[in-house]
Amino acid sequence: MTKAEKRTLRLTDALRHAGVRITRQRAALLDVLAEADDHPDAPELQRRAEAQVPGISLSTVYRTLTALEEQGVILRHMFGGAPARFEHAETAHHDHMIDIDTGEVVEFCSDRIEQLQADIAAELGYEIVHHRMELYVRKRPS
Repeated sequence: MTKAEKRTLRLTDALRHAGVRITRQRAALLDVLAEADDHPDAPELQRRAEAQVPGISLSTVYRTLTALEEQGVILRHMFGGAPARFEHAETAHHDHMIDIDTGEVVEFCSDRIEQLQADIAAELGYEIVHHRMELYVRKRPS
């Protein structure tokens, strides 16, 4: 079974657990979401699903995403006040850089940053329970 097929199964199970009926449109949306390795917003997910099964409404996309988020299988990100973007919850911890000119989201992980954050929290008498780092960036001129 491929990674996308496993994700589709996980997303489908989560919707069923939430009591949401799996229609053809929702099944197409789940396939699209399972294949997404970027951070699409709802209109982009609708566009991709519409290419597979015409007739999926944006409200269906939003309701489905909300149910999946409530089940803990996807994460909603609000980068700099832009429309919400979504990613799989099972991905390993990572941080994000958001290009303010293009909207591109780049995932990265840095052991140095993780250690520095833990050190700072410890110096102040805390331990990190959860964190999210977002860097808003612009390409340097060549």
